[in-house]
Amino acid sequence: MRFDIITIFPKIFDSYLNESILGRAQKRKLIEIKTYNLRDFVKDKYKKIDDKSYGGGAGMVIKIEPMIKALSSILKSKIKNQKSKVIIFSPSGKQFDNKIAAQFAKKYDNLILICGRYEGIDERVKKIIENCKLKIENLSIGPYVLTGGELPAMVLIDSISRQIPGVLGKEESIEEKRLGVGVPVYTRPETFIHKSKKYSVPKVLLSGNHKEIEKWRISKRSKNRLLTT
Repeated sequence: MRFDIITIFPKIFDSYLNESILGRAQKRKLIEIKTYNLRDFVKDKYKKIDDKSYGGGAGMVIKIEPMIKALSSILKSKIKNQKSKVIIFSPSGKQFDNKIAAQFAKKYDNLILICGRYEGIDERVKKIIENCKLKIENLSIGPYVLTGGELPAMVLIDSISRQIPGVLGKEESIEEKRLGVGVPVYTRPETFIHKSKKYSVPKVLLSGNHKEIEKWRISKRSKNRLLTT
């Protein structure tokens, strides 16, 4: 899976995406992540990528020219017949969830992630993408407004990457496939004492009775269990 990210703050992604599981997945060529600085696609000395909105109003809008140049640069580097989709992050977009993450991991080879800022992106960008016969979708990661699409992009990359075989090591490592979501977990010591009060691990987890342990985990599982199909 390849992720192409268009942003005006490419350095934001370095510390998170290059560490831990995602960093190892890149080294093993299981995923590929590329960032594109939108300011590299403008020629004026001020690297201006935004302008005032027609019709008035507060805030600035990301211009169409640099965005289309960035998209064209990405598309030129694509392998023919690669299954691609363009994602624009917006508070008004469809709610991203684990089901979508699993579907994207299976269905696409490449996701182009557009990180908006300010008042958004010139609406004509979407029309041009559609006219290029590319699939496009507006997504939101929650019922709140962020200052830009960089955090949503990282959430999407993390959530999708862990669905790709080999990224987590074993398929059983995916929590939602082993009753892990919402289930309380414990480790050593069996009893922890804090301010003279004992905090113990539930006895069933120490019993060695796997059938009873499974029943207990099912009973404790989150009612809002995430779906992967």
